[in-house]
Amino acid sequence: MRALIVHRNEQLGRVWQRHLERLNVNVSLVHTAESALDTIETTRYDVIVLDLVLTKGSALAVADLVQFRQPRANVVFVTDTTFFSDGSIFNHAANARAFVKTATPPRDLAAIVHHYGASRHDREAYRSLVPG
Repeated sequence: MRALIVHRNEQLGRVWQRHLERLNVNVSLVHTAESALDTIETTRYDVIVLDLVLTKGSALAVADLVQFRQPRANVVFVTDTTFFSDGSIFNHAANARAFVKTATPPRDLAAIVHHYGASRHDREAYRSLVPG
């Protein structure tokens, strides 16, 4: 499975990346919409973790390009704001599968990403890696 993390906070992105890599996910990490758009053009992803409020560029533009170029990819939006807290993000991004707070524990975010990026076979393998 391949995942792309697009987040303005490099340290947090690296924490998430390490948690996903422990689940054998091949992870790319970028920090701007422009970098995300470039990598989406060249690499196929199963799931994208997308910071709703990027420092440079628009997260919704990234989600739109993903929908056009990689229609099978799922987007997990993360935010530390109240934008779209009413759930309307699902009306604006057809490929949105989850909308979580940036403060979500990394292990929980990794489980969400793994769920939306993995095949059924991969999810069963994941369950065997995670205790409880």
